[in-house]
Amino acid sequence: MKFASVLLALTATPALAASGPFFSLKNTDFVVMISFLVFVGILVYFKVPGMIAGLLDKRAEQIKTELEEARALREEAKSLLASYERKQKEVKEQADQIVAAAKSEAEAAAAQAKVDLKNSIARRLAAAEEQIAAAEGSAVREVREKAISIAVAAAGEVLAKQMTAEGAAASIDAAIAQVDAKLH
Repeated sequence: MKFASVLLALTATPALAASGPFFSLKNTDFVVMISFLVFVGILVYFKVPGMIAGLLDKRAEQIKTELEEARALREEAKSLLASYERKQKEVKEQADQIVAAAKSEAEAAAAQAKVDLKNSIARRLAAAEEQIAAAEGSAVREVREKAISIAVAAAGEVLAKQMTAEGAAASIDAAIAQVDAKLH
């Protein structure tokens, strides 16, 4: 049964459905052709192809405008990118200059600090040498004064032992005369 239905389906083609002369309303091919021509005529009468062409032209114009806008936006984006790249390069150069300036200032400050430290050490060394010289001078004076006082005491003892009452009175008189001569 299946075989028979397949065979009938294959033999029943649209060309076989049309019967009779071609220019007859009983012929389906002729009716379809007339319907198609009437449909195309209605489309032409109502200027549908012109409207479709107009819509297609309008759409093409819109696409062209959008493409031009996209090109303009692309060029603007390129110029902005180039501008930002230049600014980034300038900022990087400025940052490098700032770092270099800070580095040179730090080196100069370090050099100045070394000079200041040398000067401070030299001043402190000079002050220490002055204190040592002053202490040395003070010690020498003390030693001299002590030596003088010891010498005077020793001389006084020696003179006291060697001197008699008459010699002491004569020395006192001579000293008074000498002071009197110097004062007058």
